[in-house]
Order: sequence, then structure tokens, then C-alpha cells
Amino acid sequence: MYIPNSPHRRSALAGVLAVIACALPLLVAAQQFPARPVKIVVGYAAGGAVDIVARTVGQNLSASLGQPVLVENKPGAGTNIAVKSVIDAPADGYTLLMAANALAANMALYQPSPFDAERDLVPISLIGRVPVVIAVNPAAPFSTVAGLIEAAKAKPGTIAYASPGNGSTPHMAVELFARAAGISLQHIPYRGGAPAIIDVIGGQLPLVAVNALEVLPHVKSGKLKVLAALSPARSAIFPDVPTIAESGFPGFEASVWYGLLAPAATPKAVVARLHADVQKALQAPEVRDRMTSVGGEVAPGSAEQFAALIRSERQRYEKLVREAHIKPD
Repeated sequence: MYIPNSPHRRSALAGVLAVIACALPLLVAAQQFPARPVKIVVGYAAGGAVDIVARTVGQNLSASLGQPVLVENKPGAGTNIAVKSVIDAPADGYTLLMAANALAANMALYQPSPFDAERDLVPISLIGRVPVVIAVNPAAPFSTVAGLIEAAKAKPGTIAYASPGNGSTPHMAVELFARAAGISLQHIPYRGGAPAIIDVIGGQLPLVAVNALEVLPHVKSGKLKVLAALSPARSAIFPDVPTIAESGFPGFEASVWYGLLAPAATPKAVVARLHADVQKALQAPEVRDRMTSVGGEVAPGSAEQFAALIRSERQRYEKLVREAHIKPD
């Protein structure tokens, strides 16, 4: 028999009211978002490609959100410091992360894993991509990808290449390429792309792998030659350079990607608002032009597509780190 004022009914009603009480502030906050400045955390130093992308997108978002969008640089621990600071921030949409490939790679590189990006963060939108390129000193005994492969097969493990560091995206990209090509190259890690490039220009090493933007001035001056862009399409700043697919590896890609994320519990309404505004920003000519200036292109798409990219990249890097025994600096 149903008793209107039974203890069970009162207990159930109290539970419902408690849920509503907890959810109501989040709903109200989402409806009012944004009511104050928004911060984008970047795990790299100011002036780098990720920082430039964050500031470019942030400036456009500021106009659409009606609030200042600030960029805070928190380099260190391979970007883990920045990632953890956002994971631990209030999940209200006011603290965001501009991440790159390290977000997916670091879950395999660092043990125990410092975070779980798929659990601890929610994707807002992919922003863009910049290809990794393989460049050589013009005096190197090979000037094409085919020539590099031939030389590497003739003397396995003797051809060295420089990268910005152990576990960096260019390092991972070349290791993936070497496996696809069936060759063995000697990796020489540096602390950043600039010193790696300097030594290749100086002739200490024949090869360097970095993002396209970093080698642009040296290619223009004739001090470096790009063998290939590890991207599905030709680079806007190197239109005459073949892609790695055109060089005999169809379907291969190893680009640097950039994307915006928020703490996992951020209200869906806030994530949806931010996603919509980012998509508008990526259509703006000034944002597209700025991405082109850093050697890349904008990559609009759904949050679900960005989540799928993070998942697939995580799986690819986990396999590579395990098989190649890659350790972080």
C-alpha cells in the first residue's frame, strides 16, 4: 500500500532535492558564462608555435566571448606541469589548456602515467596542424627520402639525426618513419629545436627533424634543405617539398597538432559555447593567416573528432614507446 508521507518517500525526495541543489549552481554558471576573463594555459615558453597559436585564437575568442582571454605560460616537465594545473583547476570553463602531441605521448613516456587525458580532460576543439619536416645539410650525401633510405640501409644505425629532445613530437615522428621504411637511424636529442638546427647547419650531423616553422629561415638562406613534410598534404610554407606519402609512404602522417581542452567536469553547456566560438574563430581570416605564418593550417571539427584523435595518438605512441624503449629527457 502507498503511504504518502513514508520515511522512504521523504528520503527519496531529499535525495532528489540534493541532486538539484548541487546541479543548480552549475546550470546557472553555465547560463551566465563567461562572466570574467578566461585563461588559456600553455605548457611551452612564450614565443613558440603553441604560444603563438594560443594567443591568436585567444584574441579572436575574446571578441566573441566579450571577456579578456589571457595566456599563461607554464613550461616544464614536458608540459606535464601545465596539464596538471588545468586538471586541478575549477571545472567552470575559465581555465583551459592549449595542448599539442605531448598530451597523448606523455601518458606513455612518463611512468607512472602523470594523468589520463581521456578521463581528466574534456576536448573542446582541435585548432590546427603543423607538419614535422626532415631537413638536411646541403652537403649531406643524400638529397631525397629515397637517397636517405638507401644510405641508411647500406650502413644501418650510422646516420644520425637531431631532434628537439627525447620523446618530442619530431623524435617520435622520425622513429615512426624509420619503422615504416625499415631503416635504423641514430637519434641525437637536443634541448630544443634551435641548437639541433645549429649543429646540422654546422655539419656535425646530417639530419634534423623539427616543425616546419623552425627551419623556414634556414631553408630560405640555403643552409638547409627539406627532404619531406611528414603531413598528408604539402606545407603552405614549403609548397615545392613533397610529402612523405609522395615519397613512397602513402597514408603516413606525423604532424604537430594543437587543441583546446578543459577540466573533465566542465558543464556541457560551457564546452558547447566554447566549441562554437572556436569554430567561428577558425574561420576568421586573421586566424587562418596566423596559422599559415607558423607553417600550419586550421583544422575545424567536432569535439568528438578531437577526442578520437587523442585516443588514436595515445595508442600509437604507447606502441612506439614500448617497442623503441623511448625515455623522456
